[in-house]
Order: sequence, then structure tokens, then C-alpha cells
Amino acid sequence: MSTAIPLAVDLDGTLVRSDTLHESALRALREHPFALLQLPFWLLQGKAVVKQRLAELAQFDPATLPYHQPLLEWLTTQRAQGRKLVLCTAADQTIASVISAHLGIFDEVLASDGNTNLGGHRKAEALERRFGAGGFDYVGNAAVDLHVWQRARKAVVVNASAELTRQARKVTEVDKIFDPDQRAAEALLRTLRPHQWAKNLLLFMAPMAAHLIPDGAMLSRLMLAFVAFSLCASAVYVANDLLDLDSDRQHPRKRLRAFAAGQLPVAVGVVLVPVLLVAALLCALPVGWAFGSWLLFYFALTCAYSLWLKRLVIIDCLALAMLYTLRVIAGAAALSIPLSFWLLAFSAFFFLSLAFVKRYAELDVQAKLGSERAHGRGYLTSDATLVQTFGLMSGYASVLVLALYLNSDAVVRLYRAPELIWAAVPVLLYWISRIWMKAHRGEMHDDPLVFALRDRAGLIAGVVFFGVLLAGSRGWVW
Repeated sequence: MSTAIPLAVDLDGTLVRSDTLHESALRALREHPFALLQLPFWLLQGKAVVKQRLAELAQFDPATLPYHQPLLEWLTTQRAQGRKLVLCTAADQTIASVISAHLGIFDEVLASDGNTNLGGHRKAEALERRFGAGGFDYVGNAAVDLHVWQRARKAVVVNASAELTRQARKVTEVDKIFDPDQRAAEALLRTLRPHQWAKNLLLFMAPMAAHLIPDGAMLSRLMLAFVAFSLCASAVYVANDLLDLDSDRQHPRKRLRAFAAGQLPVAVGVVLVPVLLVAALLCALPVGWAFGSWLLFYFALTCAYSLWLKRLVIIDCLALAMLYTLRVIAGAAALSIPLSFWLLAFSAFFFLSLAFVKRYAELDVQAKLGSERAHGRGYLTSDATLVQTFGLMSGYASVLVLALYLNSDAVVRLYRAPELIWAAVPVLLYWISRIWMKAHRGEMHDDPLVFALRDRAGLIAGVVFFGVLLAGSRGWVW
């Protein structure tokens, strides 16, 4: 009877749609970056030591891991029918034991212990010693599992290619197959966040504010700058997703992100970040060193934000506002045009308000989930009201800067009908008030840009705002 045959289950890529070793390394990088300087010495002692040291450094919540739910449900049914389940993994014993205790369906755990890396043929030998040749079935997902399937009675293949399934059938009987997720390309595209590239239109803000009409060469430089910033931003989004796995998994929407949900291997993201960054720098080279310097500064600041700054109250929002403003500065650098004090002042306050909107929306979600603290942030959920006040003050300060600008000599010089520009003030005041009203009602997406692109009234306000500026510039008085 098959239920009398023990069922050994692999962990990484099989029971869990991710790799606990890779995730442990990322947690250690985020929480103990200097401890990783010892990594070369650990490697000299063997892979089992590396796994053990990383497991000691990186704490995680097993409840939030991206489990393969169909497999988990099947295993639960097998256990209910009286079958012995063994979690047999090359992951460190500490990690395997925590996951086993959380799931409560395994009778035994076999794992790496700091001396032996229980992978491949070592895993096969350990299972054969424990249950005898052909005395167990094995659930796996990778080519290295062929060593185990050769000595197993039957194989259960999970998340594997058709070629691996064919190879498994050559060495043993395949009892059951759990097909892989075929949406990897879609998940990769979502991870790059192409909709976020709209933020990089801020590169055009400085030449627009200066009423500069770019010629073909200038336009080419701006387009290259746009592509460079978009690639760099995607590298940042991927890096941030990798470092924010635990926080994302506790968020109702962010838990669906590709790395958090296990739809993409963490290793893919680790490779993708430098590839995107190099591509961004290659696009930046023809634009000029000044633009390239700002691009590198943008990347460095985003890395600092992902690793440290986002945990610092207030400073995190100042950093976010700076990241928006850097796009405006970089756009001016791309065309070697001077930046206006008014444009910088307006940008600083306006984007600071958007940063506070983002943080307020996150705190609102966490408060509704009953949390007292925002995971991975320095805020208490009770800080939401104060964050809202900061954001409103910043937004209205940007309106004040715009109003003061309209009384400056620059307006008379740049606009043929400066009196028309005053209509932009109430429009901006309406839009800022609207996004904060939506945030207060809990209707704000945690990304203000996504909200802005979906909000019809806000889009109309944006068209009116820029229409007023264009009318004032051209002198269209009616």
C-alpha cells in the first residue's frame, strides 16, 4: 500500500516557491551587511557552513513564505491518510525545523547541519540509509534531484521542465506531476514596472519650464536620458523587491509581487540588477558625464534608501522626494541648461507631499490589519495622522511657491499672458487636496503614481493645469 511508503519532500523550489539560501543571504545583506565580509572564510569551510552561518544571521517568518499550495494540500491529504512525511532538504537544519514546526505535517526532518551539505547524492544516500533502497518516494523539482529519484521507489515532480520530467521517467516511475507556473515572462515584466517609467518624464520638466524647444539632437539626448533612467529605475525596483521580501509578504497587495510570491527565482533578480544598471550606463554615455553623474547618484541614493534610509522616520520621505527631484535636475544636466530656484523649490515641496502620501497609505493599510508598527519601517501606525499633516503642509507649500513664482520677473519674461497663469494655482490646490482626501478615506493606492494614472478627475486637472501654462506662454487670451 502506497501510504505505507514514506514520502520525502524537498524544500527549496518544491515545497516553497523560492530558495531559502538565497533569501537568507539577502536578509543578511539587509540586516548584517558587514557580517557578510566573512563570507569568503565561510566558503573555505564548505557550503554547509555558509548555510548555517546565514541561517543564524537571518530571521524570518515561516508563515509568510510562498508555499506551493497545490502540493501542500496534497501532502496534507497524504498525511491524513496515514502516510509518513519527511522534510528532506539541503537547506540548513535551523530553517527546515522552523518550517516543519509551522506546517505541522512532517514526522521527521533531514537537513544540512553545518558539517554535511545534504544535497544531491548525499541526500540520496541519507534517505537510502534511513529507509532502504526503493523504500521511499521523493518529491523534487531540479536536476540535482535525479540522484535521489534513482534510489526512490517513485518520483513526484514539481515545477519542473518537460525535459527534467522525461529524465526522471528514465530513472524511476513518476507517480505525480505538479506543472510549473507558465507566467514567468509576465512576472518579469511586472517586476520591471514599466508603468513607473512615467516618472521619468520629469526629465523633460526643466527644458519645459525654461520654454526650451529641443531640436533633433537635444531630443535624442533627452530620449536616451529617459531610457537610461528607466533602466536604472527598473534595476532599483528589482533590488528593492529583493531586499523587501519579508515586508512585501505581509502587505495585502505587495505580497503578489513576483519575488515575494515565488513566481521568479531570487537568483534571477540578483543577476538582473547589474545587467539593467550596465545597460543604463551605456545609454547615459552619449548624453554626457554630468547626466551620468546624476544617474549614478540617483542609483546610490536608492540603494541607501533600500538598505537603511527607509527605516528612518521622516528621512525616508525626504529621500523619496529627493529621488523625484533628481530626475528634474538630471534633465537639466542632460541639456546643460541652468536650473531655476523656483522649479527646485516647487519640486522639493510637491514631491515631499507625494512621499508622505505614499507612507500614509501604507500606514493606513497596516492599521486596518491591526498592526501597531509598519513592518520594515520606523513608523507606528498611530503616526498616520501626523504624517498626513506633514504631507498637507508640504503640498500647500508647493502651491505657495507657485503663487510666489507668478509674482516674479521670470514670469513676465517667459509668459506672454502671465495673468492667465494664476488659474494654475487653484487647479494645483484642488489636485493636492483631492489626493489627500482620497488617502484619508482609504482610497489611495500605496503608489501615488498608480492612483494618478487611474484617477479621471486628477487627469482632467493635469490637462487643465498644463493647458493654462501653455495658454499663458502663447498669449491665448480670450
